[in-house]
Amino acid sequence: MDEASEIREAVREARYEAAPAVALILLVQIGLGILSDRAGWTLWVFPWWTWIVLTLPVAGLFGLLAMTEPTETVRHRRTALLLLAVVVAVNAIALFALVGSLLTQTPTGPELLVKAVGVWFTNVVTFGLLLWELDGGGPLARSRGRSRIEMQFPQDENPELAEPGWYPRLVDYVYVSLTNSIAFSPTDAMPLSRRLKLVMALETVVSVAATLLVAARAVNVLQ
Repeated sequence: MDEASEIREAVREARYEAAPAVALILLVQIGLGILSDRAGWTLWVFPWWTWIVLTLPVAGLFGLLAMTEPTETVRHRRTALLLLAVVVAVNAIALFALVGSLLTQTPTGPELLVKAVGVWFTNVVTFGLLLWELDGGGPLARSRGRSRIEMQFPQDENPELAEPGWYPRLVDYVYVSLTNSIAFSPTDAMPLSRRLKLVMALETVVSVAATLLVAARAVNVLQ
């Protein structure tokens, strides 16, 4: 694959795989805002439209990925990493507010479950995107051949099982993020670099709070 084809493939992955994934986060958060407005839900001490405000960095990330140009792939990657860090921080704030509501208020079971699922879903997709941008220098670098492996997939250990020209795509990283958020440990692929280990550890912390603290309390309320 020549350089022009590699860049086109990286752009295609950003526009037609990563951007739709971010759009799903947008839909979930906007849906949470609309539902909160109609049901009279607040986010701890914050009004319902806080969910809409939280979509701003997500919307910026969507626009960046959807409009990625071949000549700006490297610069866009730096900006995308910054926006992803902001989305992680914003989602952590939402989780903090959700836990705060458990300690000071008596939200209903359905309210807790819906909000917890929204935070958890955002967490899974965002960290999948973060791993996708970080591993081996990002999608463009991986399309050129993985000279630096920071996450070891089964295909890396058993090349005979991989399709010709295989390299990890976004769906592979989202799957890793999903299993990490459920099992609280890597299952499909192993992080090799310290920075990816820290990223996955952070995701686990958020997932533990979202699934164990909030969801468990919501189930008790429903009973």
